[in-house]
Amino acid sequence: MISYTLKRSNRKTLGLYIRNGVLEVRVPFRCPQSEIDRFVASKQKWIADKLAISREQETSKRTFMLDYGNEIYFCGTLYPIVARTGTKAGFDGKCFYMPSGLSPVQIKDVCIKIYRHLAKIHITNVMAIFAPQMGVAPFAIKINNARTRWGSCSSKKNLNFSWRLIMAGNDAIEYVVVHELAHLLQMNHSAKFWAIVESVLPDYRQRQTRLKALQKRLAAEDWDLK
Repeated sequence: MISYTLKRSNRKTLGLYIRNGVLEVRVPFRCPQSEIDRFVASKQKWIADKLAISREQETSKRTFMLDYGNEIYFCGTLYPIVARTGTKAGFDGKCFYMPSGLSPVQIKDVCIKIYRHLAKIHITNVMAIFAPQMGVAPFAIKINNARTRWGSCSSKKNLNFSWRLIMAGNDAIEYVVVHELAHLLQMNHSAKFWAIVESVLPDYRQRQTRLKALQKRLAAEDWDLK
């Protein structure tokens, strides 16, 4: 039997979740152990495949580091990290530049600061294109450090976006922006919501697919600050 952690809650179905190489089984409060065991046994191949991928990602994350000469993404295109004289750091359209002599941890810290700045500018510009087209106006646009959500919309009409989104291609960025703007009209994922998204971006499903490719790559990279 595959080892796992068990979480009981007020839910109606059994579910499997893999996080950081560990299997978690979520079940209803009164679900008998025998039913849980049968469920896990029936999903053994799926579990084994997903655990192997998850553990490979964890290994890759532990060895992930940035150095001068490495290339990182901005709007779907790779740009090098370059050392320059002086104390300034930024992005000039050709490279991510920063002072020389920084450690890998410091380089990552600088890259994240640049990314956050670029994300605020670029996402705000994309918002300025689509918000009037959709007849909506967010109260505020914020950039956060979310790891698993590209964007979110609050009841106060604040739109939040992960700085990691700026690594995606512009078509994927546009999709996330339109997705969150659509929530200003429909605070759910109903058929009406998806109809709004599709009316603005008829190819939104293809954009979703490209976004998932970035998500998969980032799952094997450690962008958290130490």
